[in-house]
Amino acid sequence: MRIRSILLRRNERLLLLLTLIMGIATELTGCSLPGQAEDLPTGGDQRSRPQVSIVISDLGMTFPEGMDENDNRYLNYIEEQTGLDIQVNTPPTEVYDEKLDVIMSSGNLPDMLHAYEPVWFDNYVKQGALLPLDDLIDRYGPHLKEKIPPEVWDRVKYGGKIYAVPSLNEVTGIELMYARKDWLDRLGLDPPETLDDYYKVIQAFTRDDPDGNGLQDTVGLTFTAELGRSSPFFGAYGTQLDTWFERDGHLVYGNILPETKEALGFLAQLYQEGLLEREFPLNLQTNLFEKVENGKVGLFSATWYDTRGPIAANMKRDPDARWIPLEYPTGPKGDKGVNGIDLIRGYNVIPANSPHAVEVIQLLDFIASDYKTLKLGFENEIWRREGDRIVTDFALHDESLYRGIYQSLVDVPDETLFKQRLDSLGDFNLYNNIQTVHRNIMSNAFYGIPTPAMGKYSKNLTRLEDVFVKIILGIEPLDAFDQYVERWKADGGSEITKEVNRWYESRK
Repeated sequence: MRIRSILLRRNERLLLLLTLIMGIATELTGCSLPGQAEDLPTGGDQRSRPQVSIVISDLGMTFPEGMDENDNRYLNYIEEQTGLDIQVNTPPTEVYDEKLDVIMSSGNLPDMLHAYEPVWFDNYVKQGALLPLDDLIDRYGPHLKEKIPPEVWDRVKYGGKIYAVPSLNEVTGIELMYARKDWLDRLGLDPPETLDDYYKVIQAFTRDDPDGNGLQDTVGLTFTAELGRSSPFFGAYGTQLDTWFERDGHLVYGNILPETKEALGFLAQLYQEGLLEREFPLNLQTNLFEKVENGKVGLFSATWYDTRGPIAANMKRDPDARWIPLEYPTGPKGDKGVNGIDLIRGYNVIPANSPHAVEVIQLLDFIASDYKTLKLGFENEIWRREGDRIVTDFALHDESLYRGIYQSLVDVPDETLFKQRLDSLGDFNLYNNIQTVHRNIMSNAFYGIPTPAMGKYSKNLTRLEDVFVKIILGIEPLDAFDQYVERWKADGGSEITKEVNRWYESRK
């Protein structure tokens, strides 16, 4: 199961499908055979340009005043360079996956959709709804072929044919522990390393007035809804949610391991003792950020980029605040680690009857080729080179973050540029944070295309995971975990496990 991000995949849907309004600009009326279009001209009268309709996520970005997803400097730049008139539809992020289904079942298909869920991709390939792309990529995608590794192409093949242009994750893990060093010093505590150390610090941060205001108004530990930001505590028990592990020569699902029950028991103890924030099941990311910024949280599982976000905001608000990265908590058997993110971030797919398949591949190839401009922004405006360094204008950089909506369609790794870019954003320890995360990732041993049983049972099995939070809150006893395991197996999990292990044997 993919986020790839647990938070993104599990957010509650806030809008109903009845509120969805189709916004596709072009009705398709024919079919174009690969290789029949001529190379596209750049520039020229926009009215004479081929019009390509795409459905993509806005990633929660906002636009400067007077701009939107169809009219802004970076989209205009892409159109000028490719000679295309690009019509962009950005469904609401809260119902993005549902919107893609609505679009695919309509008679008004776009020329390209960007999907995030491998089960979604698998489903529509098997329906014959998507176009095989090999010939198009061979002819019109030289930069795609150069920059996307062969092993990644293998993961979007069915019957030997490529059905998606993948976008990659530069960073394959997110969470690491951060704590207020000034609070540790005030209470005479060392930075925690073992799970027992963490327990003592969490207890002290809850009860011993670490901010010195005379009130018990601080939070020892908090998560976000659906157990977001909890990965290091499962890692201390040698497990991760939604992750397959090799055990005794075959693959087993992390959610049903005894170690997961142990982790839930530890978290339930924290909650029962008032050390885990009472309202964590209601926390959105914004709630967590506010509590960190306002000095109510002194230890949490941060993202690698939170040092430039809520942590920086807290230090600006409180000049005495000092944050440090911590070792991941080491559990009773010496385990530690954090969940990983799949290498593939998203799938660019073309409906089978798109008349503009050639233009779509040319568009994606351009995005892969012009990585620097679309990733960093316009040179000598947002950033400039000073020797081997990149110097960034923060205000302009942040103002044009929306460019990532387009660039992320084909994200490809560039390690040198990646470090230079992160270093240019200021002294936020970003690159070092990422290296720490990568050294401690507990990798998912299954990385194949979704098995048939996953497509059939995954949604229902995911719903069963509600019991994890109920166990932590004390609504259900810890032994409810055993009932969950049996239900998971009976409701399709055993079938999924057999298919996953057939894949694992074939890889051997």
